[in-house]
Amino acid sequence: MGKETGEGREERIFTIPLRNVKKAPRWKRSNRAIAEIREYLMRHTKSEDVILDAAINEKVWDRGSQKPPSRIRVKVTEEEDIIRAELIE
Repeated sequence: MGKETGEGREERIFTIPLRNVKKAPRWKRSNRAIAEIREYLMRHTKSEDVILDAAINEKVWDRGSQKPPSRIRVKVTEEEDIIRAELIE
């Protein structure tokens, strides 16, 4: 499915929709968006260990707690059972 990068790593790109975040109270939306990203990656990579890059957190919180983005693109690198997600600009 993804691109092999040697050393047993696999890279994939996901566009994660965050439209369900609008159902949360306004002041909890960015918190909910981070939880949604983590849940989405756990569900699609079948792994419990998900590490989000600081740039993802900054992008979600860029406009405050009430207005997270409607979708976010991340590059996922899989090493053994650890999933690392980085922001794609």
